[in-house]
Amino acid sequence: MRIFLWIVALMAAAIGIAVTARFNPGNVVLFYPPHRIDLSLNFFCVLLALLFVLLYVVIRAVRATVKMPRKVAAYRQQKRERDGNKGLREALKALFEGRFGHAEKAALRASELPENAGVAALIGARAAHRMRQAARRDQWLARLQDDNAMKTARLMTMTELLVDDHQPEAALAAVRELNASGTRHIHALQWSLKAQQQAKNWPEVLRLVRSLDKHRALHPALSSRLRELAYEDLLSDKSHDAESLLRVWSTVPNADRIKPYIACRAATALNARGLHDEARLVAEESLNADWDDRVIRTYREAAAPAGSAALLTQINHCERWMQTRPTDAELALTLGSLCLKQKLWGKAQRHLEQALSDAADPRMVRESHLKLAQLHEALQQTEEAASHYRQCALATVL
Repeated sequence: MRIFLWIVALMAAAIGIAVTARFNPGNVVLFYPPHRIDLSLNFFCVLLALLFVLLYVVIRAVRATVKMPRKVAAYRQQKRERDGNKGLREALKALFEGRFGHAEKAALRASELPENAGVAALIGARAAHRMRQAARRDQWLARLQDDNAMKTARLMTMTELLVDDHQPEAALAAVRELNASGTRHIHALQWSLKAQQQAKNWPEVLRLVRSLDKHRALHPALSSRLRELAYEDLLSDKSHDAESLLRVWSTVPNADRIKPYIACRAATALNARGLHDEARLVAEESLNADWDDRVIRTYREAAAPAGSAALLTQINHCERWMQTRPTDAELALTLGSLCLKQKLWGKAQRHLEQALSDAADPRMVRESHLKLAQLHEALQQTEEAASHYRQCALATVL
């Protein structure tokens, strides 16, 4: 319909021009002495229109020629941007797909565009790292050395890749540089924790675990395990004397002290340095909060001297625990051993035999036989003592 209207309009214009030109008697005279040119007005109008069209075409051609270098430069820039953005998309896709060689090549193409150079360098570094090409990884990261806008991204990437490459000292150097710039966030703390763990810097591991726990950034099971590993290393350090060990233990929060794993390590370390009173207190607090066979074993090892009030207190504690745990073999062995030390022969024999009957662990069987042998030997019952010694030896061989 639109084309039809245009055709009608053009025909009407043509008819109007033809009618007007037919009844137009005007003339145009041009003088250029000694010449004179006579033109009809209609012809002059046609020439004027043609001149206008010619000038318009010439001017457009000149302008197009002047703009040509700028258009060519803009076209080339657009092409570079298209190629660079395409390379960046391909690099990201290949990185997530695990095609690291292709990702690095695409990142190289993407880095030709200055706007993409920073992100492309990070992709290239990660791809090279996954291919275990440390030199190329470092070259990619070196490209970002002077780029302040990418500083945080560079340092975070360096920390992550160096931790994965088991270079904790270099990773911690990157973390320190990141902290010096005033940037602190949860992800940085998490990678710093891994680096400190690799470096076996357990005091700092504990500090970071507590900080991350405040932000709920660690799974409770992982947090608990990291605390256990840290305290195990701190408490089992053979360079500690009794005083320094007590000083370390005083820094442990009450919530951690009663955890069985930590309490067991602490009581073992205290026993090894002759601090049996402190070891008993640690074990009792833990057992009252959360029962564990490992802790009751250290409680047995921390037995007070025979005839002392502390030993009677231990026996009373064990008898109280037996009321709620009558079939606990480890507890029965502990109570029997304490009664044996206190020379309560009847009670000692009853609990040791109970431990022997309920024991499922060869270690407990062996220890129960040994204690019963010592008991019968103290009572001058040589045949029974010899029998238990043989059973102990047999359990040791098996």
